[in-house]
Amino acid sequence: MRLILFQRDDCPLCDQSLAVLAAARAPEFESVWIDEDGALEERYGTRVPVLRDDINDRELDWPFDAVEVIAFIATGIQTRA
Repeated sequence: MRLILFQRDDCPLCDQSLAVLAAARAPEFESVWIDEDGALEERYGTRVPVLRDDINDRELDWPFDAVEVIAFIATGIQTRA
């Protein structure tokens, strides 16, 4: 599973999402800031933070909690099996 967290600079919700991912004990993920990328701004501008499972082409939009993150990760693992 390849997880990406799309976020913005100076984004309190993004900071909260990092705490949620830590509480969920999420595996390593890549942080991508959308601020200066026009295509990412268009796709994620009003949705950040967004957790993306890049292998299975799935996304989890904010708001999410630790239980939802755990289920999202588990579903991604089952999808690949």
